Amino acid sequence: MQHRIIVLGAGYAGAIAAGRLARRLRREDVAITLVNAEPDFVERVRMHQLAVGQDLRSRPLAEMFAGTGVAVRLARVTAVDVDRRTVAVTDGAGAAELPYDTLVYALGSAWHDQGVPGTAEHAAEIAGRPGALRLRERLARLDAGASVVVVGGGLTGLEAATEIAEARPDLDVALAARGRLGDRFSPKGRRHLRKVFDKLGITVHDDVAVTGVGADHVSTADGTSLPAALTVWTTGFAVHPIARATALEVTDTGRIVVDATMRSVSHPDVYAIGDAALATGPGDKPLRMSCASGTPMAWQAADAVAARLTGGKLPEVPLRYFNQCISLGRREGLIQYVTADDRSVRSALTGRLAAGYKELVCKGAAWSVAHPTLGLPTRRRRVVREPAGQTAAATTPA
Repeated sequence: MQHRIIVLGAGYAGAIAAGRLARRLRREDVAITLVNAEPDFVERVRMHQLAVGQDLRSRPLAEMFAGTGVAVRLARVTAVDVDRRTVAVTDGAGAAELPYDTLVYALGSAWHDQGVPGTAEHAAEIAGRPGALRLRERLARLDAGASVVVVGGGLTGLEAATEIAEARPDLDVALAARGRLGDRFSPKGRRHLRKVFDKLGITVHDDVAVTGVGADHVSTADGTSLPAALTVWTTGFAVHPIARATALEVTDTGRIVVDATMRSVSHPDVYAIGDAALATGPGDKPLRMSCASGTPMAWQAADAVAARLTGGKLPEVPLRYFNQCISLGRREGLIQYVTADDRSVRSALTGRLAAGYKELVCKGAAWSVAHPTLGLPTRRRRVVREPAGQTAAATTPA
């Protein structure tokens, strides 16, 4: 009887975890199912490019995982019962229930309107492909001279504002940030960011709290009204709500609490990775929601699952950061080097070289997902514990 592993979500974290599990375990011993609502892998780090009219390469999951031993199930997850160890899904054929022995939860996150009045009704978002395509249509309808306000000074906001300004120099683009522009970066990084924004003609509203979004403006806490024929909201992400409805231990924001191996602290047969999980890095600081966090979390979880099933050694690789990669349009970039716990240091790479570096990072991430079973190890290990009827905490070498 095969050990049933279900991976929920085929974003960077979920797809990488499924492929890594397929590389480490014998197909005779495990049945790996990857559940995703969309048929294609989405390069989420390129949604700002999609929004301005650039075409992205299609990556069908069925083709990516063909011959790997991973079964792709196109369905929407509606519930998870961690006590019965089942996942409820719906697809074109109706509702179904999928039993599992080990669950890897990677349902990710979506945009977060922060409860600001008018945001859901009037603002655009680029947290996923549907939102990016809707923004693409809205941008195409704007006449020259129309005002666009990007709300949020994080990495997503910086990339969105610069991409829009470069692709549509005829628009009046502005960025509204709660803090100062690039306040997380080193002095060199901040100077370069300001230089690029000035070159692209982007107006920066520092230290601004947006309190409302209308059809043609945004309102701020100090009573100012900024004209906005189009508002792009990039102030953060909210995790998928399903985990909160389960018996899993979650944070007040719905992220699943995990240990160093990405295993749920409350249910040992559940692993959580990517934006859905609250994992800690150096100094016990929570890892931020990002591809830079999700990929090593996927490696860690897959290696831990394989180790527990095969009697191997658990991974002890610390999760840490090296840099923050920001594209500033197609010709400019910023690579801010950071400490292990994600604090900026003096060194930064800027300009075209940084843009090329960021492009290589994006291409490398997509390539690793698109080739799920290439790479080490070449020898798949045999499962040595009972595949069903035991908790995932039990590891009994043969």
